[in-house]
Amino acid sequence: MSLQKTVSALADPTRREILNLLKGGRLSAGEICEHFPVTAASVSRHLSILRDAGLIRDTREGKFIFYELNASVLEEMLLWITELQGGNDHDKAE
Repeated sequence: MSLQKTVSALADPTRREILNLLKGGRLSAGEICEHFPVTAASVSRHLSILRDAGLIRDTREGKFIFYELNASVLEEMLLWITELQGGNDHDKAE
């Protein structure tokens, strides 16, 4: 996944709130929609952007789609940010 897609996906407050909801475990699209005063189509678009950025995974079970957090992408971002801050030993050795 590209860093640009990830940062762009995280820029939207609704998408960040969806990620917060998914911290508690997987949810169906309908359960996610219940938390927002927008249309189901709008939430679906947000979920699509998060999925394309690799921040969430989806699983179809019958007629339902369940979403869950993909923390590995967030961990990669945190590592990158830490390195930018000079948090690695390579910078200290110079």
